[in-house]
Amino acid sequence: GYYMISPPTVRIIHSGHACNIEEERYTERVYTIREGETLELACLVSGHPRPQIRWTKTAGSASDRFQDSSVFNETLRIIRIQRHQGGRYYCKAENGLGSPAIKSIRVDVYYLDDPIVTVHQSIGEAKEQFYYERTVFLRCMANSNPPVRYSWRRGKEFLSQGSDKGVEIYEPFFTQLQGETKILKLKNLRPQDYANYSCIASVRNVCGIPEKNVLFKLSNKTASPTIKLLVEDPIVVNPGQSVTLVCVTSGGEPTPTLTWVRNTDELSKKSRLNGGTLTLPSISMEEAGVYSCVASNNVGNPAKKSTAIVVRGLKKGRFWITPDPYHNDDNIQIGREVKISCQVEATPPEELLFSWLKNGRPLRSSERMVITHTDPDVQPGTTNLDIIDLKFTDFGTYTCVAALKNGGIPEVSIDVNISSTTVPPELTVPRGKSPMVVQEGDTVDLQCLVSGKPKPIILWSRADKEVPMPDGSLQTESYDGVLRIVNVSREMTGTYRCATSQYNGFNVKPREALVELTVQYPPVVEPVFTEIRQGLGRAFTLNCRVLRAHPSKVLKYEWKLGTRLLTMGQFDQRDETDYHVRALNREGYGEYTCEVTNEAGAGACRFLVTGRAYAPEFYYDTYSALWQNRPRVYGFKLQWTQQNPLSVDRIVAYRLGMKQTGQSRWWEQEIPMEGAIAKGELITHNLTELIKPEAYLVRLTPITRFGEGDSTDRIIRYSAPVNPHLREFQCSFEDEAVCMFTQDKTDDFDWTRHSAATRDTKYTPNTGPSSDRAGSKQGFYMYIETSRPRLEGEKARLLTPTFNVAHKSPYGTVTAAPTYCFGFYYHMYGKHIGALNAYLRQKGHSGSNSSLWNLVGNQGDRWKQAKVNIHPIASFQLVLEGIRGPGIEGDIAIDDVTIEEGECKDPPPNSNTAMPLYFSFFFMDVSGIVSEITF
Repeated sequence: GYYMISPPTVRIIHSGHACNIEEERYTERVYTIREGETLELACLVSGHPRPQIRWTKTAGSASDRFQDSSVFNETLRIIRIQRHQGGRYYCKAENGLGSPAIKSIRVDVYYLDDPIVTVHQSIGEAKEQFYYERTVFLRCMANSNPPVRYSWRRGKEFLSQGSDKGVEIYEPFFTQLQGETKILKLKNLRPQDYANYSCIASVRNVCGIPEKNVLFKLSNKTASPTIKLLVEDPIVVNPGQSVTLVCVTSGGEPTPTLTWVRNTDELSKKSRLNGGTLTLPSISMEEAGVYSCVASNNVGNPAKKSTAIVVRGLKKGRFWITPDPYHNDDNIQIGREVKISCQVEATPPEELLFSWLKNGRPLRSSERMVITHTDPDVQPGTTNLDIIDLKFTDFGTYTCVAALKNGGIPEVSIDVNISSTTVPPELTVPRGKSPMVVQEGDTVDLQCLVSGKPKPIILWSRADKEVPMPDGSLQTESYDGVLRIVNVSREMTGTYRCATSQYNGFNVKPREALVELTVQYPPVVEPVFTEIRQGLGRAFTLNCRVLRAHPSKVLKYEWKLGTRLLTMGQFDQRDETDYHVRALNREGYGEYTCEVTNEAGAGACRFLVTGRAYAPEFYYDTYSALWQNRPRVYGFKLQWTQQNPLSVDRIVAYRLGMKQTGQSRWWEQEIPMEGAIAKGELITHNLTELIKPEAYLVRLTPITRFGEGDSTDRIIRYSAPVNPHLREFQCSFEDEAVCMFTQDKTDDFDWTRHSAATRDTKYTPNTGPSSDRAGSKQGFYMYIETSRPRLEGEKARLLTPTFNVAHKSPYGTVTAAPTYCFGFYYHMYGKHIGALNAYLRQKGHSGSNSSLWNLVGNQGDRWKQAKVNIHPIASFQLVLEGIRGPGIEGDIAIDDVTIEEGECKDPPPNSNTAMPLYFSFFFMDVSGIVSEITF
């Protein structure tokens, strides 16, 4: 065998509903498709090991989901393609050899939306009493790709610039894209201008997209919309009420359409819209806002009228106590001033009413007890009770009550105790509660004890850096001073601050305390899992490395095989540990672990040491892998290489399993291997007696003395083995299927497959070859047998399989004809040699066997090569025709037929000779002498 690896090649072919394909325009392929059709692109790859294929896309909108969901198989299908899916698609094939192969194709999606006509009118100054000059602009727009062509009609008659003095047609100067709109200007409206106008938008029938048109009826009643709202503004309602907004058109021709919008947002899910009537059943506070009715009829500007909906409510009652501001003391003292403040969020704010009670009895404002509402210095919705000179008899419970003027909403009442025990807060951290050391994943309570009466709301925040709290906010409120963190993670390590707020407490400088949190976590190691494959007797090393750990000081490690302890130790300066196996024995197979531990737990590196052979890799690029020698069965040449054959014990055999797809029964056989398999060595096994046209699943498993290795599957399908895009084809006639060559049905006799070794001793001497082109007596070639009963002038024609060339598009635009080089070896020896001709036969070109090459007479006892450039423009076959000469010493043979992409290479044709158009040819003896033949 020989070393078989090949870097990937890739090529994109298409089989969808394309309307046009421009090949290689500026080295870029453009594939045009109509919106809504199915895009199908296939990526043909070659290369060994079989390359991985990936389709990706660039240059779409950012929202294009295709970015993330790359397609990992050969065919990219997009059903009902949409305009945003246009762009460039890349097929990338890589198998780790050389650089990846990448080909791209640009997909251009064509579409045409319905055109829209908008109308604007301008009315000039009054010239006499009753005459107004009126100019009307009709503007037509349609979204499309490629750009639209617009035309205008009045009634049945097409309007063009200059066809009517009162009409101008132009594109506005300021549009973004050429051809994006066309404006029809009717100057000084005349009676005949009142008519039906049609705008016709067309993309010139590309992709078979028909033109679209829109009709606008211009009359002396044409007018932009006006509307009325039959509601008051604002609308004030209680939660749970149903609200109906009514909007009616009061003018506009054609009849405007009405819609409602809220604060430019969507309407809520439960709202119901019926024409101009919007109903909001059981309204909530979240649905409050400005609602607008918009009327549009494409004439002039849309009309818009708005109303506000206010949903009544009371929210968030809080209080605070402010000690006498004239003394630098946070405590309440007899004989000094003290102020109690209450705050509520009210909607609408102007309906808010506050009242005060002392020990449940109403309290009036007096000289000593001053009640003020909504002090301009504090937030709105606030009431203050100022006790000017605190007496012992003022101790008690003060209640502030908030209500809305028109009722319908429950009141909010807030109690505040003033007594000798009413003292400002203090914060302390309980003993042993800082620093807190916890394991990652635990739940932890950070605690600040708050003393004082009343107990205020505590605000927790990060003290060490400007980062959000675990719940995502910058500060977290706590009513009992405890901050609970669930499922602690390592990034939460740091310093936390607790602070008193003025809410439900004293309006004094905040008290603060700090809590340290340390989160421990077990070592993070690598590799977490690795498989190591080794043959017996080999040496290898396992390595385990610590990436992160907290605490990271005292780290211990233990190496085990299964449950057996191998060695243990402690990390000092290093962050990794190695385990060496000097010579692997049978007991040395198994799972090795290295466990690294700290106070928080353990991390483990795992290594599976096994003697399993790696998987074989099927070779998919075999030439003429399929052959057929009997009508109902076929054969297949299965080829593969072995991945890393030298890393484990010698592969002694392969187990080959096969089953027909769709059936459950497996056949198995063993294929023994002699000697060691080299890396990249191509192994061949012929499968015979496959039933046509069934497909088979084939599974190949390598076997060593360790046991079975990894298996690989592939599917084998019966198909006429023709490369869909011809790259190169070669046939040496070695198998009975003769690479799908066929005999012409309309000729006089057939070509025969033959080898010198099987030649009958009764054969005619002095004619025909004594070996195949490669010099082998065992090798096969094709020849014409000219003994009786053949007659002079009889013809035998041999046809190659049919090859496809690049697609023509259904619209008949043909791309430049590709060039291929057709080559073959011939042997024309004997005194009665007739003629050998080669023709190109193309599909759809009836009676078209265009002559490529011909030669007459004895050329000596040796094989020579012919090469011809061909330029097919459709699916094609090549025809080799042998004609019998005047006698029996006239056997003509051919061998090694090749077809390759591109011009024939080397030796170059002689440039002085005038050659017929489209082909030039030359022969080369096997001895290397170039003979030139001119007709």
